Amino acid sequence: MSLTLDTAVSPMAAPPAEQGYWRSVFARLRRDPVAMIAGLILLAIVLMAIFAPWLAPQSPYSTSMLSRLQPIGSPGFPLGSDELGRDVLSRLIHGARLSLLIGVMPVINAFVIGSAIGIVAGFVGGRTNTVIMRVIDVFYAFPAVLLAIALAGALGAGLVNSLFSLTVVFIPPIARVAESVTTQVRNVDYIEAARASGARSLTIIRRHVLGNVLGPIFVYATSLISVSMILASGLSFLGLGARPPMPEWGLMLNTMRDAIYVNPWVTVLPGMMIFTVSICFNMLSDGLRSAMDVKL
Repeated sequence: MSLTLDTAVSPMAAPPAEQGYWRSVFARLRRDPVAMIAGLILLAIVLMAIFAPWLAPQSPYSTSMLSRLQPIGSPGFPLGSDELGRDVLSRLIHGARLSLLIGVMPVINAFVIGSAIGIVAGFVGGRTNTVIMRVIDVFYAFPAVLLAIALAGALGAGLVNSLFSLTVVFIPPIARVAESVTTQVRNVDYIEAARASGARSLTIIRRHVLGNVLGPIFVYATSLISVSMILASGLSFLGLGARPPMPEWGLMLNTMRDAIYVNPWVTVLPGMMIFTVSICFNMLSDGLRSAMDVKL
């Protein structure tokens, strides 16, 4: 699995002086039916995760060996039960919390850290840029999946370690996008005018650079959430992420894989949730990118 920079947009598409820019972006986004449907589905899943204790019909940890591997539509088990007799619907609802957390948080952390690294490298330039970007290039020598597995395996299983390993995986691509867009705007006229007026570098970055580069970086970061969801679920499936009996979609796939020949439809439900969320994040990211990629 490779992380590319194809989803980055031109930083000149979002001049901070245009106060109505973001309003026009969201207006164009609202006219994109695919992005809006994806956004509504994600909103429904987020609300489901927030109100999981009230929506779930049973406790996600309640077991009953007499009710194990019940098919879909069984009394008391609308979506069947797993190998320990736990209600699959309840575990899917509660699992949305953990799955979204370990899928979104690494991207947020990488967005903050990678943006800071890339903006500094792009604005300062020279040897500082060379050193920082050559260190970033080292991480590109390893595929994202293998790097995440290696880090999580070295640190040990657990949510904190999986969050850390995924954050490290996503920092390099975000930092490279941040460096690229910052390099494009650091020599424009208003930046040179700010330098000539005696403004400090930190002030120039805060007032003039951030407004131009955060939009493209944010759009690219949103496209990584779907990758993060898949990698996080994969780590849990391999036993390097969430631990039993936590309700997490990747872990549910792992624990129910032996029952795929007995009760296949119940077994694939966590995978369908992972697929749905990943696709929705991809479509929403594409819609946002299209809405922002307008030459003014």
